[in-house]
Amino acid sequence: MLLIRNSTTGMKLRFKKIKENPVSILRQVGYVFQREEGGEMSFVRELARAGYPRFHIYTKLDGADLIVNIHLDQKKETYGDSTRHHGEYDNSGPVHDEAKRIWDIAWQYCEN
Repeated sequence: MLLIRNSTTGMKLRFKKIKENPVSILRQVGYVFQREEGGEMSFVRELARAGYPRFHIYTKLDGADLIVNIHLDQKKETYGDSTRHHGEYDNSGPVHDEAKRIWDIAWQYCEN
């Protein structure tokens, strides 16, 4: 696993040479597929029945590698004069813990 830390876009993980499709891998980790757009797939794992807070993942393939970008959505976006996203992109605390949890499960779907 390669961790690429970036406080503006969340925490990135790279899974090298995956052996399964990304949807299947992320289902095993507890995520639900949302949509695919522009070569990226979006997945969520809700932490409460109301839908928020939730972990939100964007993935893309880089050859046989799966790039996972994770952040925590605290609450639903606000709309009005502007769109505001209430995401937590800090690479410590819950985002870091969730990235570790994902790695602990998903590494087995990579070639060794």
